[in-house]
Amino acid sequence: MHRRLKSTLTVMNHFSIFVMVATPLIGLSAIGLAKADEAVTPWGEPDLQGIWTDQFDTPLQRSAKYANQEFFTAIQREELDKQRAAHYSSGDSRRERGTVNDVNGTDNNTVFLTIKHTGARTSLIVDPPNGRIPPLTPEAQRAAAADEEFRLALLQSTDTCKNREPACAGGKYDPTPSPRFAESPPGYHTGNLVRINRNDGPEDNALRDRCLTSGLPEFGSFFGSFRRIVQTPGGISMFYDVAHGQGWQRNIVMNGSPHLPANIRQWYGDSRGRWEGNTLVVDVTNFSPKTDFFGSRENLHLVERWTRTGPNTLEYEVMIDDPTVWTRPWNVRQEFTRQSDEENRIYYEPRCVEGNYALPGQLRGRRVEERAFAEGRGPDPRTKDSQDRVLSIRLDPLLQ
Repeated sequence: MHRRLKSTLTVMNHFSIFVMVATPLIGLSAIGLAKADEAVTPWGEPDLQGIWTDQFDTPLQRSAKYANQEFFTAIQREELDKQRAAHYSSGDSRRERGTVNDVNGTDNNTVFLTIKHTGARTSLIVDPPNGRIPPLTPEAQRAAAADEEFRLALLQSTDTCKNREPACAGGKYDPTPSPRFAESPPGYHTGNLVRINRNDGPEDNALRDRCLTSGLPEFGSFFGSFRRIVQTPGGISMFYDVAHGQGWQRNIVMNGSPHLPANIRQWYGDSRGRWEGNTLVVDVTNFSPKTDFFGSRENLHLVERWTRTGPNTLEYEVMIDDPTVWTRPWNVRQEFTRQSDEENRIYYEPRCVEGNYALPGQLRGRRVEERAFAEGRGPDPRTKDSQDRVLSIRLDPLLQ
């Protein structure tokens, strides 16, 4: 991202591997006001404008280790920061040299990530009180099981399953490639970090490979996340700068008109906003069946609440509901910090190149491998694991 963040740069060991720890950028709002309720636009609405980011890392769900604890203690946060700095300074785990998994583990992209300090909350989820996503309905459980069964079937003939790697948990090794390689996935594949173990088409790859984002609700990314809010007398626009180039924009209709007809579906849904005092309330429906938020697709319903709580602070809370997926609605809360107008006076739109360059290359490479195998040269490409696994992120001490 083209952003001048103030950060501390720390050498973690003798290999000169760096961990970037973000620190808050505190600057007065454009109108220089000291109280949140005084921040208003020239036409009299609460002013939410600016570039906002979450300064801390907070897990979406509460770990079992902190089952009855809503907030970390200062000592716990300090210890987690030390553990995470040590964890990421070591890079991704290397496996037995010469194996497919060893090649997968050579991507040391975590070295270049901005690792934020541990947040005060033990989870972003504030309701239910246990800080966990509610149980799935029987229908959603069956759908999730079908997706997992398909994913594992395509992995069965790889070293990942042969060596009982975590990615094959629940699966089994069989040297014969699964006959399901020719099948379509049970549902439209929108894995944000996980690819299907084949390259028959773009949809087998992760969303980030395709320069796409998972959309709403968006709670930040390990790779960074900003949102820029711009208001006009007739509407509000929010630009999301997520990860490494998956930027996207949503427009919130503020004229009191009803939602779009039910047959019109959009990747980011249909956002209709209104003011309740100083809080912007946004009702979001009409999601596309191709979107996927923890199994929720076209029936996803969000009610967002954006409230300016100080000159440089913004609270965001969202109610998430889909009675076909979860047994009850649930709420997430985040606190954002406003970034400096001076240092961000020139804002460059993010660029994503994976979908333009790397993805066609991956597809062509798989066709070359298949042709070579058909001619008796080289291994069966179905026995190679092409899934994406950044183990260091999945094993972050904050998520354990």
